[in-house]
Amino acid sequence: MVPKGKIVGLLGPNGAGKTTTIHMLLGITTPTAGRITYFGREFVAHRQECLQRINYASSFNTLQGRISVWENLLVFARLYGLTNPGPRIRELAAYFEIIDLLPKRYWDLSAGQKTRVNLIKALLNEPELILMDEPTASLDPDIADKTLSLIEEARRALGVSILYTSHRMDEVNRICDEVIFLDRGRIVAHDTPLGLTKRIDAAQLKLTFDGERRVVEAFLVERGQRHGFPQPHVVSIDTTAAQIPALIFGLSERGVWITDIEVKKPTLEDVFLRIARGTDDVG
Repeated sequence: MVPKGKIVGLLGPNGAGKTTTIHMLLGITTPTAGRITYFGREFVAHRQECLQRINYASSFNTLQGRISVWENLLVFARLYGLTNPGPRIRELAAYFEIIDLLPKRYWDLSAGQKTRVNLIKALLNEPELILMDEPTASLDPDIADKTLSLIEEARRALGVSILYTSHRMDEVNRICDEVIFLDRGRIVAHDTPLGLTKRIDAAQLKLTFDGERRVVEAFLVERGQRHGFPQPHVVSIDTTAAQIPALIFGLSERGVWITDIEVKKPTLEDVFLRIARGTDDVG
């Protein structure tokens, strides 16, 4: 489900089963059907081996607040069986530019600093797969943007695979190679972000024109296109991507001079809303 070195988004409305899926993949919740395999091995039969090769990061989970960042990371490194964790901790702290935070208490850190520490925790055992559950949910937009850059760079530099849940469609579109949509516990769509948006054929075409409005209106009525005139020389047309060239050239042939073209195509958020509202199955 998650190819090597790729970031796969796991999306869906509240109650779709995203967190339950993550919990099953971590062994916290026992599946009632189906099976989980990591690296070609059954999770149930090779639980410890599989868990040593994966890790987890979430904005909803915090580390121990009363002890230092260094002590927190040391504890988790030991839990993952690292025999000499010091160099690994320092290497990652330098990579994420938080060497100066290592002696500080965890609960004294800002949200952005905690996120970096949590990412380091998730990389301590050099995992082949990281499960990320809304890692930017509690962050301000600028810190979230920096966090996404860190995730992208970590993927490039370390070759780690990531299963990523989020409600922010812009960041999913930015970092995910593939997207899986869940709805009521089942997969309803699985494709690239671009592939998913292409499944919605609708588009909105807004044209600024120099010519007679009645000519524009007659042409669009003839073509059966829903339209409106938000301004005297601006027409907004509800159409499909495939019809846009014909509409533009058709108006030109009728002597209408088009001075500006604006095309609004479906976004990943449009796909999400269709699934969340149950108005369409894009799978």
